[in-house]
Amino acid sequence: MKQEYYLGIDIGGTKCAVIAGTENMEILERIQFDTNTNKGPDYAISKLLEIATAVVKQLNDYELISIGISCGGPLDSKTGIVQSPPNLPGWDNIPICGLLKYKFNVPVFLQNDANACALAEWKFGAGKGTDNMIFLTFGTGLGAGLILDGKLYAGTNDLAGEIGHIRLDEDGPEAYGKKGSFEGFCSGAGIARMAQAMVIEKLEKGESVSFCESIETVRNITTKDVAMAAAEGDETAIAAFEKSAKYLGIGLSILIDVLNPQRIVIGSVYARNPHLFDAVCNSVIEKEALEPAWKVCEIVPAELGDKVGDFASLSVAIDGISRTN
Repeated sequence: MKQEYYLGIDIGGTKCAVIAGTENMEILERIQFDTNTNKGPDYAISKLLEIATAVVKQLNDYELISIGISCGGPLDSKTGIVQSPPNLPGWDNIPICGLLKYKFNVPVFLQNDANACALAEWKFGAGKGTDNMIFLTFGTGLGAGLILDGKLYAGTNDLAGEIGHIRLDEDGPEAYGKKGSFEGFCSGAGIARMAQAMVIEKLEKGESVSFCESIETVRNITTKDVAMAAAEGDETAIAAFEKSAKYLGIGLSILIDVLNPQRIVIGSVYARNPHLFDAVCNSVIEKEALEPAWKVCEIVPAELGDKVGDFASLSVAIDGISRTN
């Protein structure tokens, strides 16, 4: 009897990857290439089909069960169509699942990247053992994947978990075209912008900032610069992270009160720097959220790190087939 395996397709604005793996996340093959969005969707789709075909041929002694695709939204997971993601110009209403199903004659499943990562962390990472878990991306932007009552909840049209759009303050950094949004306070881009504004204010007063010497170089400040400066005790950098931590606490309090999760798993910027968030964030939650709800909710860093993209697309394949059986 042939050993079963799954195919994961990870589609990103910079890179794409084809991953073959088992149900236990033993990676059998992985091939990555540059998306080259300037060449249009046909280039990347042709490469994905070509590489997937070669991988399936190579694993002829195994049995392919299903294919999972992780891609930035918007998308329609029910029809398997990618609908014009901002990071994939020209990918307008691409029937990606249909193309792969026609080629390989196995079930194909599609989820946005936050949902796919939520599945991966739930099954194989920091969310293991929970029935109600929230995963927050906290990378360049802020999105969430929701595991409720032991299954992924995507919403009516795949827009569940768009927490970055929630306005937490009438004033504040802009994201989603909305001032004071959750993403504006709690994302890599948001922290960098808050730090830049604080640095400009200090420099205009004639005060020095350790990680930026002049107003001309303010726009070059990255979240990594701010985190390194905060770790070294720079007051401006610490203040930027404390502001982000405050609003992270406010946003998580809303999620805790509404969804009553067992665990909130947070990736990227938070996962690399939990010590810069926890004290302020937790103190806000204890004031804002219902006590019986926050007391049963753990807030933890994501565990999968660089493996999350591979595990995410494979998890979509595994979860999808489990729901159809």
